[in-house]
Amino acid sequence: MSAHVLVAEDDVKHAEILRRCLESAGHRATVAHDGPTALATARRVRPDLVLLDVMLPGLDGIELCGILRRESAVPVLMLTARTSEDDLLLGLAQGADDYLTKPYRPRELLARIQTLLRRTRPVAVDLLRAGPVTVALDTREVRAGDRLVECTPDEFAILVAMMRRPERVFTRAALLEQTSGGGKESTERTIDTHISNLRRKLEPNPRRPVLLLTVYGVGYKMAGAG
Repeated sequence: MSAHVLVAEDDVKHAEILRRCLESAGHRATVAHDGPTALATARRVRPDLVLLDVMLPGLDGIELCGILRRESAVPVLMLTARTSEDDLLLGLAQGADDYLTKPYRPRELLARIQTLLRRTRPVAVDLLRAGPVTVALDTREVRAGDRLVECTPDEFAILVAMMRRPERVFTRAALLEQTSGGGKESTERTIDTHISNLRRKLEPNPRRPVLLLTVYGVGYKMAGAG
């Protein structure tokens, strides 16, 4: 079960070790080295889990945990060098889901992460991927990398159809059937507008698309699915 993990750790060397450990296990990691940056990053990228060191500069981990818990249900695993029972209880009281006391073994860390993800994630998530684009079918959430993308119902329907069948070439007529545009006022050229809008929202450079590709004389296809 892979996840996007925010690593909030002020020790640069230790943060890099954590990042490599997470990525070797198939997770994606974003690192922040102080409390304010960690909070801003959590609000921006909405991680699946936060590894939160207690001794962060600017905003300590216990206070940051309380803010995160008031704003979201993201699971928080506290990392602490402290052994005081009062400190550990304070972290749990602020809403931490679990804690590890340094030093700890990488295998134990990964096991705790997997346990938290199983406990906090929905049982079944239908997720489509194409390059940096992900679509969660159950929540109708579209992301380009870490960025949340707002799509109209027709844009969403077209995107899902193409991501379900990567490399298949869709005619404009076939894509029009996926939308609500079967009325008299809709034409196949409506699809060109939807594709243009999707490229603007999803492509790094909409003028040179690498995901939503034009097949000249036929229609469009989705590339880079995986």
